[in-house]
Amino acid sequence: MSNEMDEQGLDDWAAALAEQQTAEAAAMEAAVSTPAVAMPTASPADIFKSFDQQPDKPTGPSGIEMIMDIPVAMTVELGRTKIAIRSLLQLAQGSVVELDGLAGEPMDVLVNGTLIAQGEVVVVNDKFGIRLTDIITPAERIRRLHK
Repeated sequence: MSNEMDEQGLDDWAAALAEQQTAEAAAMEAAVSTPAVAMPTASPADIFKSFDQQPDKPTGPSGIEMIMDIPVAMTVELGRTKIAIRSLLQLAQGSVVELDGLAGEPMDVLVNGTLIAQGEVVVVNDKFGIRLTDIITPAERIRRLHK
């Protein structure tokens, strides 16, 4: 039964190829028998849009304006520590956890987990804030990545 299906499949392919060859031969014969008509030729410059010239007025936001409303996560890190699960489970209201940062030391400002600045804590209208004291340059960010 498998051989019958294989032979039928091959017959279908042979018929399709024969039909394609017949169609191609008919097209070639029609092209030879008809008088040549001058087809307009276009250069690639006429077909494809040129990016050399900028439009007079942009149709939408461009450059940095396109990303201005994208939200990012900004984090200010006071410090870090490692503790055992036993100590973590013993924490209660009023517990003090010692961090590796020193009092008065600048805090790291991270955007989406990447250090972008350092600063000091300030209080404005009973709310905490951070005054940036040092902005990390792109070159410095790259250098820190390779550490």
